[in-house]
Amino acid sequence: MAKFIINNLRLSLEDDISALKKVASNKLRVPADEILDFKIVKESIDARKKPYVTLVYSVVATIDGSRNVPSDADIKLLEETIEEKLAPGILPLKSRPIIVGSGPAGLFAGLTLVQNGYKPIIIERGESVEKRSRIVAEYWKNGILDTETNVQFGEGGAGTFSDGKLTTRINDARCDKVLKEFYSCGAHEDILYKAKPHIGSDVLKTVVANMRRRIEEYGGEIRFNSKLTSLKLMNGGICGIVVNGNEEIDADVVVLAIGHSARDTFEALLKDGISFVQKPFSIGVRIEHSQELINTAQYGNAANHPKLGAAEYQLFNKTGDRTAYSFCMCPGGVVVASASELGMIVTNGMSQFARNMENANSALVVSVGPGDFGGNHPLLGIEFQRTWERHAFNAGGGNNAAPVQRLGDFVYGNISKEFGDVKPSYTGETRFADLNKCLPGFVTAAIKQSLRDFDRRVKGFAMKDAILTGVETRTSSPVRMPRTESFEALGVNGLYPAGEGAGYAGGIVSAAVDGIRVAEQIIRTYDNKK
Repeated sequence: MAKFIINNLRLSLEDDISALKKVASNKLRVPADEILDFKIVKESIDARKKPYVTLVYSVVATIDGSRNVPSDADIKLLEETIEEKLAPGILPLKSRPIIVGSGPAGLFAGLTLVQNGYKPIIIERGESVEKRSRIVAEYWKNGILDTETNVQFGEGGAGTFSDGKLTTRINDARCDKVLKEFYSCGAHEDILYKAKPHIGSDVLKTVVANMRRRIEEYGGEIRFNSKLTSLKLMNGGICGIVVNGNEEIDADVVVLAIGHSARDTFEALLKDGISFVQKPFSIGVRIEHSQELINTAQYGNAANHPKLGAAEYQLFNKTGDRTAYSFCMCPGGVVVASASELGMIVTNGMSQFARNMENANSALVVSVGPGDFGGNHPLLGIEFQRTWERHAFNAGGGNNAAPVQRLGDFVYGNISKEFGDVKPSYTGETRFADLNKCLPGFVTAAIKQSLRDFDRRVKGFAMKDAILTGVETRTSSPVRMPRTESFEALGVNGLYPAGEGAGYAGGIVSAAVDGIRVAEQIIRTYDNKK
């Protein structure tokens, strides 16, 4: 038998998926009934020549090994790979590994450890995903923020209230493991082959709960309402942690999988002597259009075809030494209230699996870096974020309403008086304000300078009635915790920073992959008898 991957197979929107096997057999010059096994491994949309939109596939096909296949750049023989089994290390573990945080990095670090015979304890400052969902819904309804359980904190991490995007720019075989684990825990099968897979916030909550149960079935433990407040260090290594200011837990291995919004935890760790450095990130606003406009701009006359779903976009433009770009685009979604501290306004985007809401939204952000923070203190990026979040809170009237503005008014610095064709989908109250006063001048200038280019790429993007909601500040971590080649924090044996909060990831998949990497290093180092 021989297994081949065949790329660039095309179907029209009107073709039935059953025709794909025949297209593959023609490419291989092998009768379709002689293809013994057939699996789609990638599906993407090509809308470059609209209205002639096509679906492009890569498939894996198994045929009789004696068959000759044509020489073609789109056909490659797949060699069988044997997954390397991790062998436990020899250092003894005096106590169970501790994982701080139950976002993607923490969950996948925990899952990897329990699958290899370790029994970690995962502590999470917020609530379980079921209780968290109710608390967040109440915040969106009445504006009363729970600073421990919210869109940023709680089981599943910040990505739980997002689109559940699984796209990533990293090239790592562990990405496949992440997708397979998500699928086995309840995500839709198409995440295994879609070029731009997403789980959807509604489905992701079920997936996260199922992952928790799986970790517990293997012997792991998850404790909610348990916030890391300090570390116990001895002789250059970790020897324990303090939870909620009073409970001490012994530990010679601790994974710091805290999210990028765990500002009080960063401050506590810095006091404990953990090294931090400033890191670039981006800030801006959320922009909303009707999903119908985006569908038409991207797919032309093929817009709204059932095989295409809600259209996406990805935009970027260099303006001097900065980049303005769209980020975390949510087709058919809503803009959500996402603060984690009192007296501040933060926005994010969220879509359900169906992506069937009226508006499309995306962050419209501009890069910022250490030169903008006003000094060398490692946590000044956090203060930079807080400054603009407070401005947004005040612009909204100081009662947790978010400031909003029509794009046309934003360009000219006028406070909007009424909504036009697009109404905000924000999950809380809104108030008209001038968003030019809620962001640095260089950020608003870069956004305005980029609008013409963005409108050229997505027709209608710069429409005057598009809605801006401020502010978006949590695009990525404002800090990085330097670590050694063994993934340990500088100068602290047994302490493993991981994921987005540590500055080593930028999304669900990359955070999960980093959690797996760290867990693998722990396995290679320590015996699993404890």
